[in-house]
Amino acid sequence: MAQQVDVTEEILGYVRELSLRDDEILAGLRAETAGLPAAQAMQVMPEEGQLLGLLVRLVGARSVLEIGTFTGYSTLCMARALPAGGTLVTCDITAKWPGLGRPFWERAEVADRIDVRIGDAKETLAGLRREGREFDLVFIDADKAGYAHYYEESLALLRRGGLIVLDNTLFFGRVTDPAAQDADTAALREVNKLLREDGRVEISMLTVGDGITLAVKR
Repeated sequence: MAQQVDVTEEILGYVRELSLRDDEILAGLRAETAGLPAAQAMQVMPEEGQLLGLLVRLVGARSVLEIGTFTGYSTLCMARALPAGGTLVTCDITAKWPGLGRPFWERAEVADRIDVRIGDAKETLAGLRREGREFDLVFIDADKAGYAHYYEESLALLRRGGLIVLDNTLFFGRVTDPAAQDADTAALREVNKLLREDGRVEISMLTVGDGITLAVKR
């Protein structure tokens, strides 16, 4: 039985050549983001963005929640996959980075589908619960120390059969390094164990990008 393929630069290039469906709007936003501090660590890879769009379509999502916008590349990928009348609520602590993405959302003609909520994500999520909102898909890609809380709040906001996508669950491989005892790595180890034991969801952890975990609400 074949084992996991080592993702070399050659393999990654092959995947992008034969799978990635790119365009100037997506490439333009990636280029706009590339020069920012910590962009390499925070920017969603193009193939992951394409996967997110595919997942939105697969679950038939009309309402999406994103926790952690940055410059809105994943926002753009998911908003494009929504049907007419679909909505995407995206949360970030600052308006600065989503502001860089907005011109690209407008060029893609999806800005009217995107509702940006600025502020502490814990407060934003509590507010969405008070509004009685329900979502078909949630993408979590924010501060790692908050992941366990974001997961619980997302589960409460998610419809039965809906999907939660958690990014960075392998965290540069640090989750397997005993010497890595920083707060972010510890938080991801905690949420990975939580998901493994949580009978409320079906899960699959994928070795895509920096690690993606899919959790479907039972």
